[in-house]
Amino acid sequence: MLRRLTAIMAAFPECEQEGAWVGTRWRVGQATVAHVFGGEDQRFRIVFRAEPEEVMGFEHLGEPYFRTGWGSNVVGLLLDEATDWEELAELLTDSYRLQAPKRLRDQLPSPGP
Repeated sequence: MLRRLTAIMAAFPECEQEGAWVGTRWRVGQATVAHVFGGEDQRFRIVFRAEPEEVMGFEHLGEPYFRTGWGSNVVGLLLDEATDWEELAELLTDSYRLQAPKRLRDQLPSPGP
């Protein structure tokens, strides 16, 4: 799982992987793009940023999505064998776009329609 996440995040300019207080996080500058943690309950979670108007939608979708108790634009996803890795890559790309400075966002391919 961590290898797959690392491969996704490696595509983002100047996005650095580091150990967090628990788990692993990826940052661009001082801004966290994503943070993966868990396992003590046999469940792993990743949290990331989303547009404020999308947060409520994720929350209402229910599991595997969840809303965190911190940050108005932070949502999460439970990771398991059913995880759609293509969808997660898109969500993480969106999170990067929200957190990265314009000069770095401009290095990514344009988002689809």
